[in-house]
Amino acid sequence: MIKIIEFLLNIIYPNVCGICQTINKNSLCNECETKIEKEIVARVDSYNNKLKYFNKHAYIFKYRGKIRELLIDYKFNNKAYLYKTFSYVILNNPNIITFMNEYEVIIPVPIHKQRYNHRGYNQSELIAKEISKCLSTKFLSNVLIKTKNNSAQSSLNKIERFSNVKDVYKIKNINLIKGKKILLIDDIYTTGNTVNECSKVLKESGATEIGILTISKD
Repeated sequence: MIKIIEFLLNIIYPNVCGICQTINKNSLCNECETKIEKEIVARVDSYNNKLKYFNKHAYIFKYRGKIRELLIDYKFNNKAYLYKTFSYVILNNPNIITFMNEYEVIIPVPIHKQRYNHRGYNQSELIAKEISKCLSTKFLSNVLIKTKNNSAQSSLNKIERFSNVKDVYKIKNINLIKGKKILLIDDIYTTGNTVNECSKVLKESGATEIGILTISKD
C-alpha cells in the first residue's frame, strides 16, 4: 500500500531539478549537475581536539555562490523539495558514502517545535531520512530534542553563537544512544557550535563516536 501511495504521489508531484525546475527523476538534471560538480569539495576533516565532541566532519560544498542561494531557499523560502537535490549529490559521492558507512545511527540536528510549526519541516531531518533509507542505516528522530526556541545562529556573531546553544538540547531516550557510532546531520557548518553542543549531549549520553555531515561549510 505504501509503495502504491508513493507511486501515485510521484505522478501528481514528479521530481524536479532543484535548480532549473525541469522534471527529472534524480531531482538534478544533467546540465545543472555539470554546473554543481564544479562546486563539490566533498571533504572529510578529522579532529583530535578536547574542545570538540565530534571526531570527523564531512561536507559537500563551501557556503558560497549558487550553493548559498539554494541553501537559503531551502531553509527559509519554503523550498523543501531541495532536499532531494542535495541528497542526490551526497549519495553519489564515493568519498562521502565511505565516510557515512562508518556510522550505525543517523540523527538530524533538531529544531524547536515552534520553528518547525512555522517552517513546516526540519531541513536536516529531510536529508537524514533520505540518506538513512538509501544506506539502510538506522534513523532516529525525537531522540535528540531542542528544548529552547533560541535565536537563529545566523543572526548572531561568533561569541554570541557559542552561548546561544548552551543547554538547549537533551536526549529523550539514552538507551538508544549508548554504545553507538552516530552520524549527526545538519545543513550548514559555520562556527560549529551547534553540532558541537549536540555532540556533547550525545557523548554524555553514551555515544562512542560522532561524525558530522553538513551540506556546506562556511
